Amino acid sequence: MSDVLATGKGAPRTAGGGPARRLPGTRALVWTAFAALLLALPFYLDRFWLQAGLFAMAAAIGAIGLNLLTGATGQLSMGHAFFLAVGAYGYCVLAGDGGGDGLVGLGLPTWLAAVLAVLLAGAAGGLFSPIAGRLRGAYLGIATLALIFIGQHVLFNARELTGGFNGRDVPPLSLFGLRFDDSELVVAAVPFGAAEKLWYVGLALLLGGALFARGVLRGRPGRALNAIRDHRVAAGVMGVPVARHRAAVFVLSSMYAGLAGVLLALVFQRTVPDHFGITLSLEYLAMIVIGGLGSVSGAVVGAFFVSLLPQLLTRYSDALPLVSAPGTGGIAPGEASRYLYGAAVVAVVLFLPGGLVRVAARRRAEVRHTPGEER
Repeated sequence: MSDVLATGKGAPRTAGGGPARRLPGTRALVWTAFAALLLALPFYLDRFWLQAGLFAMAAAIGAIGLNLLTGATGQLSMGHAFFLAVGAYGYCVLAGDGGGDGLVGLGLPTWLAAVLAVLLAGAAGGLFSPIAGRLRGAYLGIATLALIFIGQHVLFNARELTGGFNGRDVPPLSLFGLRFDDSELVVAAVPFGAAEKLWYVGLALLLGGALFARGVLRGRPGRALNAIRDHRVAAGVMGVPVARHRAAVFVLSSMYAGLAGVLLALVFQRTVPDHFGITLSLEYLAMIVIGGLGSVSGAVVGAFFVSLLPQLLTRYSDALPLVSAPGTGGIAPGEASRYLYGAAVVAVVLFLPGGLVRVAARRRAEVRHTPGEER
């Protein structure tokens, strides 16, 4: 049977009429070349593009966590920005020394502060998880929306911890004796500043987070989460502990958000409360819808699209029609980007329900099953 399928009419064929064979190691070679390209980019790109890439990496990590919650399990969360704030400010408090500005800081080693900040975000998700385990749909979305308002109130008023309206500086990461700040490090005659050094940290975190999430989705936990999303009652009848899985994935999603918050703070070098509002949560929902619900690669694609769009519009606003600096009569780049990815969300919902990655997957399947020329 397998021989018939391998040599059937629908299989790709060579010019001689026999079945086409893939070159061994072609896929591995492509991925190796892509990885080498990513590793070499800090040697060639300027600071703007590196920072844009780092913002996109941080967004992708947070989007992966939200996709585990919303895409794979079907739980709507509007409070993702709250857990990013917990990670970002948690790192600042744990790693900062306070100084003479009246801010609280524990002065822990920065690498330890980063780990504890991620765990702190997970603990915040754990405190909310009993609610997340019992609510679903719009009810959970409304409940998580309350976290945004609570978080904004704390960020603006707990000045000893957060710095209030002005925010607080972010201590640079220090790992294995290397400081990820603007202190110059020369590699192959190329000066490496904070953005160049953090580029490799962001790549490592994004790769590790993507592989872990992919393992979760492809294993037994992922099948249980999908069963809960598709038919909660049937999943419970089959023995899946629905409330426990919902609570666990909420904690895991919160930890991803905390990790994204830490990386975002390191790139910004200063945290301000205005960034962690309802708009950020809506942007994360747009990321996973545009990229593809329930897909790790979809979360990454959507995050890069939504994160890079406003920065590109800002960069090239002078050359684009209708887009201009605020107060000059045109549309501000940030506002224009929200219009565009809002339109993209509508287009995906109406015409591409699987997101961008589903389109790419269908295209690859069509190419793979295109019949060869018959003699």
